[in-house]
Amino acid sequence: MILLLLALLAPVLPQVARIDTVPPGAGVVRTIAVDERLAGDAGLRIGDMVVVAATPAGPGDTVRIAAFVRRGADPSEVARSEYRVRLHLDQLQRLVGYGDRVDRFAVAVTSPEATADAVRRINDAAFGFRAHRSRDIAIETSKTFQVVSRFHRAIGVITIVASAIFLLCIMLLKVEERRRDVAALRLMGISRRSVVRAVVLEASLIALLGSALGVALGHVTSLIVNAYYQDLYRTPLRFSIVTPETVIFAVLLSVVLGIAAGALAAVRLAYTPPLALFGR
Repeated sequence: MILLLLALLAPVLPQVARIDTVPPGAGVVRTIAVDERLAGDAGLRIGDMVVVAATPAGPGDTVRIAAFVRRGADPSEVARSEYRVRLHLDQLQRLVGYGDRVDRFAVAVTSPEATADAVRRINDAAFGFRAHRSRDIAIETSKTFQVVSRFHRAIGVITIVASAIFLLCIMLLKVEERRRDVAALRLMGISRRSVVRAVVLEASLIALLGSALGVALGHVTSLIVNAYYQDLYRTPLRFSIVTPETVIFAVLLSVVLGIAAGALAAVRLAYTPPLALFGR
């Protein structure tokens, strides 16, 4: 990150030297960017003058707010309540009294081969340096969210299995209620195959309609969940996502179970004597 900041501020560094030589009272004020959550909580606006200091009672620099920064959609930052302020590099150095030292910095590379070469060369440069791939750091910091994701996946599997059993039972009961209709069709001379086809077709249509209603309900619920938690944590992170893979899986499962349940009950009714269906 420090290397990136140096590159961005390279055109500004000559001006910084001239600013340091400007006598007090000349009216030259540096600018900063603040977290939009801090701006909202403190009632700050673009152009406001604030004092930035290392300690609440210590001396600081008077700066002007030039921009608001919105926090990214990073799961590791959702529960953090601290505010962020972006300064010019020389401002930050004077504020923290760190001089030319850095704790960590980021280096952008152009290819996986360049990444491996950069990691090796940095680690071999001197004792005390340790380079890590950003992907490895992201995996390490996201372990908690991986556990939560597996937990949610387990809950989803249990919910789907329970819903499938419930759907199967409902479909069997609905077909069983058609006993008299099936008996009347059989007495009219309608073949068993035609009866089975009609019941399976009806079960398929019911399964498709139920799937469509379920997808619509899931989408609306996802929008409500995201709206509530994005407002609560003030983050653009999406907490609920309805993916095409989830929709396809849910629809296929519903249709397959509906057809299977309808076919099972239809075959059972079609091959039962019509008078037995009437209870005689």
